[in-house]
Amino acid sequence: MTQHTPTDELSFAYWVPNVSGGLVVSTIEQRTNHTPDYNREVAQTAERVGFDYALTQVRYLASYGADAQHESVSFSLGLLAATERLKVIAAVHPGQWSPTILAKLGATAQELHDNRFAINVVSGWFKREYTDLGLPWLDHEERYRRAEEFIEVLRGLWTEDGFTYRGDFYRTRDVTFRPQPRLQPEVFQGGNSTSARAMAGRLSDWYFMNGNSIEGAAEQIQDVGAQAAANGRRVRFGLNGFAVVRDTEAEAREVVEEIIAKADVDKVNDFGNAVKQAGAATADKKGMWADSEFKDLVQYNDGFRTGLIGTPDQVAERIVECKKAGVDLLLLGFLHVREDVERFGTEVIPRVRELERREGLLAS
Repeated sequence: MTQHTPTDELSFAYWVPNVSGGLVVSTIEQRTNHTPDYNREVAQTAERVGFDYALTQVRYLASYGADAQHESVSFSLGLLAATERLKVIAAVHPGQWSPTILAKLGATAQELHDNRFAINVVSGWFKREYTDLGLPWLDHEERYRRAEEFIEVLRGLWTEDGFTYRGDFYRTRDVTFRPQPRLQPEVFQGGNSTSARAMAGRLSDWYFMNGNSIEGAAEQIQDVGAQAAANGRRVRFGLNGFAVVRDTEAEAREVVEEIIAKADVDKVNDFGNAVKQAGAATADKKGMWADSEFKDLVQYNDGFRTGLIGTPDQVAERIVECKKAGVDLLLLGFLHVREDVERFGTEVIPRVRELERREGLLAS
């Protein structure tokens, strides 16, 4: 495996619990909730202990254990108002948002909140979130073509005067927005298919990866990184992981075993069927969750696979190995969100920083 070139400090993000049901589809106790008050407290805690980003989830319908959902963009703005340094990433679906409206909102949010607003463009995998809302459902390749146009329109409106765009999904004519953001919102995206990787190489600032082994993440990083380089640009990489940090490795592993043992089987299987259909719809059968097992689907985006389970020292060492493979950001889920965020920030992040310095993983 090729060691990653020394760079900035690794960034840390957490999944915002803005939907009900916690971050695992299990009947295990989760000391978390989706209320605004709780989430403001989590965001302030995360900021204080060293997290850089928070990612709000996008749900419109009950699914995957989330019977209630707060809308992601408005919720993100609330968290930005409650913090001073934390960047907040709002998940958005092309086909449900107009890029022109979102471009105006994003420019305003940047000015209101010190350039801390970002977006995660979700091309869409949950068919019912389109059809039940009376919206067109496109096939996989078309969803990614639409997402590319969506980002191109955002960028054009944020940077150009008299912006005219003639796409298959979006059109503008001689549009000039004022104010344009002094700093464009960062654009994140996920996806494992060939189309998703190519889109990241052409357009996105960040490429989110599902939880994976270090070797699996490195393969995606090398592929997408090469495509970005061929387009004369650089993309940064975020890796999903579910962190269970306890005093002993045995205790941490027992927690994961209990989560899986108490999984809500029907809900996990329903989700698995939905996402497997989405993955099978890709031309190369490489869609997200294409090879996920039941235990992987108990947690958002295959988080257990990343292996962030153990003592603070063990988890920090694993994270640094991820960085060596090219990971720039860890997107983390937790069981008891507020208290686990605080423990991670006070016990793991300082260890990561020390290892980064000791192993020469920071640019001089």
